[in-house]
Amino acid sequence: MSLSIGIVGLPNVGKSTLFNALTKKSVDAANYPFCTIDPSVGVVSVPDERLQKLAAFSESVKTVPAAVEFVDIAGLVKGASEGEGLGNQFLSNIRETDAILQVVRIFDDGDITHVSGGVNPMDDIGVINLELILADLQTTTKRRGNIEKDAKRGDKKAVAELAVLNKIIPVLEDSRLAQYADLTDDDMVIAKQLNLLTIKPILYALNKKAGGSNLDELKDDRWQALMDFFTETKSGWVIIDAGVEHELKDFEGEEREAFRGELGGKDDGIDALIRAGYTLLNLITYFTTGETETRAWTVLRDSTAPEAGAAIHSDFRDKFIRADIIAWDTLLEVGSYGAAREKGLLKTVGKDHVVQDGDVIEFKV
Repeated sequence: MSLSIGIVGLPNVGKSTLFNALTKKSVDAANYPFCTIDPSVGVVSVPDERLQKLAAFSESVKTVPAAVEFVDIAGLVKGASEGEGLGNQFLSNIRETDAILQVVRIFDDGDITHVSGGVNPMDDIGVINLELILADLQTTTKRRGNIEKDAKRGDKKAVAELAVLNKIIPVLEDSRLAQYADLTDDDMVIAKQLNLLTIKPILYALNKKAGGSNLDELKDDRWQALMDFFTETKSGWVIIDAGVEHELKDFEGEEREAFRGELGGKDDGIDALIRAGYTLLNLITYFTTGETETRAWTVLRDSTAPEAGAAIHSDFRDKFIRADIIAWDTLLEVGSYGAAREKGLLKTVGKDHVVQDGDVIEFKV
């Protein structure tokens, strides 16, 4: 499953630095050939200690992680919705992604120019979100004009779509993201076909600088306004030092952590960011494990067993008979499939079973 997150932000906020740090964790191209489609696309492995423990348990020759795709998108400037700067390219690239990672600078540094002349995260977020809103407003109003005649003639699809547009457009006109419109599940199916920018889930990456004047440490009015915004909008966010993570990209293990301390960094922001992006896309992981290979498979949350099997091969969906499932930690605790079967911990499930994050599965076709 190839789902992508577009990295967006104003110029000079650290987007490309962050992207370069992320792509150091790219997965093996032999396992994910699409990771070399474009130099601005990186398919990054999802950190998951469960995978390593299962591989050790099975003494696997090969270990393959789950992955998420990040896309480095051109910097946005005010007026992008009207074609300013690389606006048209920027908006087009975002439309091709499934979610948005918005990089926001939270450090003051006179040596690094800010496009607005000063650092204010809420102003930056306001510029980007407004451009996305204006672009969506153009899309939706044009679409409404195109289908109104069909709706008046009683075309059922046009009537349903017009009703959704009439819910979304007032929200956009109020300078709010389309994701805040009061849409039912059926409405969302129609809305997603419109490919709107502001209906995509958004994660905010707050870029700080080791040894710098960081707002999360100053906790001034700018920081409080940002926290209030996240609380009010229920937005996800992570703090990351893109500069430190970029410097660390060629180091591993204890050496990496030692060098992190020397650079003034603290937590591994890259791993936290990747995991948050994976969650943002509403993804979960299940595993297959054996002597030959232990692999993490990516599926949408609430997928049934046959739907999950399709991640491996379409036959596992189309010819599905049953599947044997056990939670990863339960398998490790009992020590073997045989012991799990004897204790009734290995479940045989049918087509309606919903796969859970961390399940170890063996499909029967």
